[in-house]
Amino acid sequence: MPIVLKKLLAWGLVAFLIYFVAFRPDGAAQLVRTIGTALMAIAQGVGDFLTRLMS
Repeated sequence: MPIVLKKLLAWGLVAFLIYFVAFRPDGAAQLVRTIGTALMAIAQGVGDFLTRLMS
């Protein structure tokens, strides 16, 4: 992928995030909460797997 295209996509993503947070703060907060919940579930699953693996 050309570097110019990568930079353009990165800046586009940053602009979208700023717009999303500025004009839809409730939606942005819910999205972050959902992602955090999913990451915690993944971490819990990995922890359970490792615990059972070692015992």
